[in-house]
Amino acid sequence: MIRSVLVANRGEIARRVFRTCRSLGIGTVAVYSDADASAAHVREADIAVRLPGSAPADTYLRGELVVRAALAAGADAVHPGYGFLSEDAGFATAVTDAGLVWIGPPPSAISAMASKTRAKSLMGAAGVPLLSSVDPAVVTAGDLPVLVKASAGGGGRGMRVVRDLAALADEVASARAEAVAAFGDGSVFVEPYVEGGRHVEVQILADAHGTVWALGTRDCSLQRRHQKVVEEAPAPGLSVSLRDTLRDAAVAAASAVDYRGAGTVEFLVAPGGRAYFLEMNTRLQVEHPVTECVYGVDLVALQIRVAEGYALGAPPSPVGHAVSARLYAEDPARSWRPWAGVVHRLSVGAGADAEAGAFGVRRRGLRGGGPGPYIYGPVGRNPSGAPTLGPQIHVSVPDPHPCDPVTSRGALSAGLRVDSGVDDGDVVGVHYDPMLAKVIAWAPTRAEAVRRLAYELERARIHGPVTNRSLLVRSLRHPEFLAGEMDTGFYDRHLAELTDADEAGGIRLAALAAALADAASSPSRFGGWRNVPSQPQAKRYRAGDDEVEIRYRLGRGGLVAEGFDEVRLVSAAPSFVVLEVGGVRRGFEVACYSGGDVHVDSSLGSFALAVLPRFPDPTTRTSPGSLLAPMPGTVVRVADGIAVGKPVRAGQPLMWLEAMKMEHRVVSPADGTLTALHAVPGRQVEVGALLAVVTTEETTP
Repeated sequence: MIRSVLVANRGEIARRVFRTCRSLGIGTVAVYSDADASAAHVREADIAVRLPGSAPADTYLRGELVVRAALAAGADAVHPGYGFLSEDAGFATAVTDAGLVWIGPPPSAISAMASKTRAKSLMGAAGVPLLSSVDPAVVTAGDLPVLVKASAGGGGRGMRVVRDLAALADEVASARAEAVAAFGDGSVFVEPYVEGGRHVEVQILADAHGTVWALGTRDCSLQRRHQKVVEEAPAPGLSVSLRDTLRDAAVAAASAVDYRGAGTVEFLVAPGGRAYFLEMNTRLQVEHPVTECVYGVDLVALQIRVAEGYALGAPPSPVGHAVSARLYAEDPARSWRPWAGVVHRLSVGAGADAEAGAFGVRRRGLRGGGPGPYIYGPVGRNPSGAPTLGPQIHVSVPDPHPCDPVTSRGALSAGLRVDSGVDDGDVVGVHYDPMLAKVIAWAPTRAEAVRRLAYELERARIHGPVTNRSLLVRSLRHPEFLAGEMDTGFYDRHLAELTDADEAGGIRLAALAAALADAASSPSRFGGWRNVPSQPQAKRYRAGDDEVEIRYRLGRGGLVAEGFDEVRLVSAAPSFVVLEVGGVRRGFEVACYSGGDVHVDSSLGSFALAVLPRFPDPTTRTSPGSLLAPMPGTVVRVADGIAVGKPVRAGQPLMWLEAMKMEHRVVSPADGTLTALHAVPGRQVEVGALLAVVTTEETTP
């Protein structure tokens, strides 16, 4: 029996595993980098061991340090989570060689699937349908579009869609460079790119006694940069025969490598309904909660039980539908730019402290945590004498449902789950993935689950860095998604409309509410009431790239605000303002934080404002043509042939920054001449740092 587990990971997945361990009576050990010294997963563990340094290559990717930490902490098992070393066969071997239990598949299975090219060969021999690879040297215009993929890749790294034959060589070189930086292996391959394809995967779970469960399908077609954003189970709109094909292929893939534990077999489903094997992930997937919600199981608990030698019984039956959305600290409207900073508040669902109506009525709830109560049947014996463990099968929706989280702070309302890597006050740093949380909704039908998830996300209180929350809500309500007709090109087609900032009226009302809340917090209350005309009070805010000025005064007739003829002030307090707009009352919750950040939440949406000084500082202007770092990160490379004094074209890549596990191109804003270059590979830069200057005829003094 396992008594203590070290999780060789961080953030949300470490907390996820810890919660299951606690429910099973298993001790927990965290590892942490210097950047994560005060992280939530460190605070939750029974024991924590430091990995000196901040970069992943110096900390979470150092297998020998992780094994040493497990031994020092007295752990008897290691759970890898996902990412980092989770699919490193050498690390799995080192764990078992140290006398520890590896909660994952055999190293031989990991090794067999580690290379996508080798995995394809194995799957072809097992009869699994494949897309044939193409030699980059012989690709013709007739073969386009093609997809360049890193052989050792994952998480969208080292992937490029190529539609122009002239760009193929550069894209292959770029993919190789990114693959070397991310995986230490620059090998890539090319395969046909299927337009309009869907990303569908099958969750598998196998024991050491020959049993393989295929726990239904998941659709993960909504992706940005080949990374998943929205997932659901079961995948909608599949025929019975296609579901059977996917299940049989997934079981065959697992059997071909003598698989054990949890894993995922991923497929590309072409518009005609034909499925092709993509890869097998020999670990727990980020999106595993939707399967847990539908099948009423705890996959982490089952991983642990399989590692302890238990045999699986009969698989459970699915109930209902679950949809998950990944909440990222990023700006989809600006090329998915990640954001770092303090998470002042993250509260979703019944945990939102305020469901504030026009009259200030509030309900206070509990913030959500992780996976909930999972019910297991008795441990028995199968005919071969091996111990069995099977989830109890419910023929109706259990109460509470397995999707309901239970934490030390309580449970959310039925059918909603939040798996988060941060708590209020935590910092999103530049070294790791910018995912804040996964929000999962379960309901008897897909339409109900989608509606619930959009509703809860829209009303969540998320204060701090810019997030993709608005994009998620709009995606879930898009007609194409509601009809279940999405594919991997969804954001290529719809990103502009999904990020259109049609919120001018809401921003101005939010700024007015912020100004009135600020006035209500001052001793003089609204600048003092006067019976004679006076100069209006003025407040300036920045919302995104826009500036909003609010000018108001309070007289005998009430509020008089410039540009708000139909707005009447009902009440104002430092954190809550009620306005009547055209006869309709709306409540505005106002939260102010140090540094001048103000967040306003209402039925019109959630708006982040920055307080601006009354008189702007003229010295803060930058020279025309200056290219500034859009985020803190590391300059990983500068484009070949780039040099001061040489001409550049509009849109030409000049350099690449790496931040939060993603590469970001910095391109020339116009045709001109590169007159300054401050970017050096390996240089750490802060947001706003000067990288280069491109001079055009218009910008020449």
